[in-house]
Amino acid sequence: MPQGQPSVVPDDGLTTRQRRNRPLVFVHTGPGKGKSTAAFGLALRAWNQGWPIGVFQFVKSAKWKVGEENALKVLGASGEGGSVVWHKMGEGWSWVQRDAQLDNEQAAKEGWEQVKRDLAAETHKLYVLDEFAYPMHWGWIDVDEVIEVLRARPGTQHVVITGRNAPEKLVEFADLVTEMTKVKHPMDTGQKGQKGIEW
Repeated sequence: MPQGQPSVVPDDGLTTRQRRNRPLVFVHTGPGKGKSTAAFGLALRAWNQGWPIGVFQFVKSAKWKVGEENALKVLGASGEGGSVVWHKMGEGWSWVQRDAQLDNEQAAKEGWEQVKRDLAAETHKLYVLDEFAYPMHWGWIDVDEVIEVLRARPGTQHVVITGRNAPEKLVEFADLVTEMTKVKHPMDTGQKGQKGIEW
């Protein structure tokens, strides 16, 4: 295990072990590619530790066959690591199609209610709330409520939230925030997404 020295040791009365093992909130945001990919990489590590994992996809269509979904479901069913439960909400890329969003908004709210139930029951050790920044950014889900629910969650449940335009309040609250910044992308030169790269 890497041995690093933190730049600041807080005067919080916790031991090093207690501080090391406290539950974290991650935010992966920004315009660059890799936000969900990084979250699913974290899910692979969690699976390897035997943690139960809950994935909640908030914007991508329920019809899409996402490569990470298939891989993590196979791993979850293997009996060798943690379990994996996958929930899909929404009917497509809502940030492109803003004119028919009532169903997506309702699905996002229902998904958030399920997340709250699972957190209260300590159902999972890692929650991947994929594209969850969008429903907060659009005002479908109240950011203050999300922060309060996450602050009050019991046990040692880790939560990673992905999506562009993560609300500033959420960024301030989170323990680890990464902003993906695009430098170049094949779509800049007219190339569409391809199998094995985008899905």
